[in-house]
Amino acid sequence: MTFKMLRKTHFIPKCVIFTLFVFSSVLTAQAQSNFTSKTIGIGVVVADLNRSLDFYVNGIGMVKTGSFTINEEFSKRSGLANGVATNVTILKLENSPEATDWKLMSFNTKASHPKPRFIQDDTGMQYITINVKALKPIIDRLTQMKVPFLGSTPTPLNGKSHFVLVQDPDGTFIELIGPLE
Repeated sequence: MTFKMLRKTHFIPKCVIFTLFVFSSVLTAQAQSNFTSKTIGIGVVVADLNRSLDFYVNGIGMVKTGSFTINEEFSKRSGLANGVATNVTILKLENSPEATDWKLMSFNTKASHPKPRFIQDDTGMQYITINVKALKPIIDRLTQMKVPFLGSTPTPLNGKSHFVLVQDPDGTFIELIGPLE
């Protein structure tokens, strides 16, 4: 039953409809007003920071935009790392305030679980998707770095877009989507 039919068969005063519309708009605006940014900063713990930086900067093409230190006191007080200090390196797809922070940190330890072969092999964040202007330069860099491509990639999608799947040194799946050239 459509709203128009409902309105004809059941008397719904225009003031009630207007009030519901305004109230739903206010709720939507309030739900979105809790956030000061449209992006989510993502912290990734890696086994080898230099190896991961090489992959993301020289392979994928991200840019280093900053870094900061989490000292022992803050680590303990905040509940982040129980008093273990670490340095955090911030990467972005481009150096702009609107770009998502991809924050890499390392505690110089190997993962306590095996590297996943497929997305369903583990729980939690398993993959990221990066939309690119051209896949060929990234494919060339990753090939030169001997990063294995997963599946039959590049896989054609709709129109000119293709899909490439790789894993970072710690096993996070990276989906790259865009035209080849």
